Amino acid sequence: MYRIGIDIGGTFTDLAAVDETGRVIIAKSSSTPADPSEGLLHGLTALAAELGVERAELLAQTERIVHGTTVATNALLEGKGASVALLTTDGHRDVIEMREGMKDDRYNVRMAPPTPLVPRSRRIAVRERMRYDGTVATPLTAESITEAVEAAAALGVEAIAVCYLHSYRNAAHEAETGRALAAALPDTYVSLSSDVLPQIKEYERVWTTVVNAYVGPVLSSYLSRLSGKLLDAGYQGEVMIMHSHGGVATIADSSRLAAGAVLSGPAGGIAAATHAAKLLGEPDLITFDMGGTSTDIALLQGGAAQLTGEKQVGIAKVSLPTLDIHTLGAGGGSLARVAGSILHVGPESAGATPGPACYGRGGTQATVTDANVVLGFLDASNFLGGRMALDTAAAEAAVAAIGDQLGTSTIEAAEGISKVVNTTMAEGIRIVSVRRGLDPRRFTLVSFGGAAGLHVTEVARLLEIKRVVVPNVASVLSAWGMLATDLRYELVRSHVGEASSTTADGLRELLGRMAEEGLARLTGFTGEIEVRHALDMRYGEQIYEITVAVDDVDLAAPDLMEQMVARFHRRHDELYAYHAPGQEVVIVNARTTVVGKLPELRAEPLAGRGGESAAVSSRRVYLGEWREVPVHRLDALAPGTQIEGAAIFDSPTTSVLIRDNERATVTAHGWLDIELD
Repeated sequence: MYRIGIDIGGTFTDLAAVDETGRVIIAKSSSTPADPSEGLLHGLTALAAELGVERAELLAQTERIVHGTTVATNALLEGKGASVALLTTDGHRDVIEMREGMKDDRYNVRMAPPTPLVPRSRRIAVRERMRYDGTVATPLTAESITEAVEAAAALGVEAIAVCYLHSYRNAAHEAETGRALAAALPDTYVSLSSDVLPQIKEYERVWTTVVNAYVGPVLSSYLSRLSGKLLDAGYQGEVMIMHSHGGVATIADSSRLAAGAVLSGPAGGIAAATHAAKLLGEPDLITFDMGGTSTDIALLQGGAAQLTGEKQVGIAKVSLPTLDIHTLGAGGGSLARVAGSILHVGPESAGATPGPACYGRGGTQATVTDANVVLGFLDASNFLGGRMALDTAAAEAAVAAIGDQLGTSTIEAAEGISKVVNTTMAEGIRIVSVRRGLDPRRFTLVSFGGAAGLHVTEVARLLEIKRVVVPNVASVLSAWGMLATDLRYELVRSHVGEASSTTADGLRELLGRMAEEGLARLTGFTGEIEVRHALDMRYGEQIYEITVAVDDVDLAAPDLMEQMVARFHRRHDELYAYHAPGQEVVIVNARTTVVGKLPELRAEPLAGRGGESAAVSSRRVYLGEWREVPVHRLDALAPGTQIEGAAIFDSPTTSVLIRDNERATVTAHGWLDIELD
């Protein structure tokens, strides 16, 4: 039996399968932006071919598919989501447009405000109001509901978001409105803030609820279409969707909470990196995932990635628990252009269609991949294991056009494109490390994504990082990482109050109710279940909270609150180098994570096979000058083999370049452990 992880990117769809022995099989196919499910099915066909079976036979032997999708992300970034109406408390219809009172560039007086996802003409004021403590200030009458439903119906929208004031305290009015909308508009997607994000802070709650309504119909339609196609293809197992918090959920739950899948794809890479930290015995990692369209960067400390509740995606703010991933518009398909005699690379991408010029699909603009072809880093006759030939002449013509604009040679233009994108990606790593007071030099850089291997050591040098690790499944590591994830549900409840006036019994009761609600979502699940709690806390005069874990605290202890306050002071000191024990501590939110442990996978990367250490060929590459460098087959090198740079390692789905004064050692798992001198 197989388990399959699938990650759909902007250029390629990556697939990784593992059987009960831990054997890993990988495949790639071109993404199909018009209908991503088509590229997914093509990928399953390619994966079956790697196994020497028909696709139907593979699917019949597959017990679970875990899928990371960019459908919600792309709908949000490209402005191609559903038409949405917003029902909100009378007097609060402009919260989404007022934002938090500041511009992204606060000193730019000419900066136009962003266009909200819901124009004012589709924001409907409803006569109702809850007080901050959950008591009713203005009742929601039958007349108010009727007027609101009729106004929403007249707009003819595809989705409706409902966000009433203080509904996190009392959701009765939202629930009543939701029932009325479901009865009157059964085919319209309805998103209630009390379901999506029942916590304090109105702006964040409105935005997240609107985002859920905006991407919900698009994601639901895709998942329904995908389920039907997989069923027609012979698949009878379950499909799990990767969520932004690093866990998976069912298709039904993912359709309901579509905003939770906004960073679905990159989350798989963090799951893989967490497993890599255990294999390497190195808990402090920086992940560097360079694909065809973008580069995703994250930081692991103590073997764990950080969650954030403040994620900006395009103009939208999503306040659901999300892995703290920094995304750059820099990938293999990033377009090079010259503006004002200055070379720029990205964030625009050639995508899968037409793709880089060297793909021969009609693209004419130079990309990072075209530059790598011109520099000799890629084997044009053996791309993707020989399944695709690259058009060297088209790549040279595209890069030459950039050189003409810069007044340089073609090879200098290619080198410039490579340097610019490397600098951009190094700056992205500084954002997640240096700007947070962390020294990247004490971290190991883990490289994955199809394009990363040709750039990772140069990026490391820009940051003075001494160690780089490239897994042998680097090109599909996000898909591979999805195989090691669990069912996960995140619950949050606002509980604003001073810690000194909160009783241990009151806190225990709140966390107990949240645990019961989370466990109810796992009804029928027969595996191991883990429940974790945390509190969002701050000093009384602050406006931002920090999350403090409750996991290893005895909930039955009589001094529970004293322990949590002490833990908050310590955590504040760790983050900001000071704490104020004399100030009052406030509890803002309680958080509960319920995890259904799926059967542990023996998803170990394949160990190196054979005993080869000598190069099987050579390639002429440009490293400041033209040189012949040895080329090794990554999947044939024996564990323990050491290779001095400069050298290239080829596999069917990626290539890795090491330069002078760099040494690669093949690990017991067939990975490259690269030391930079």
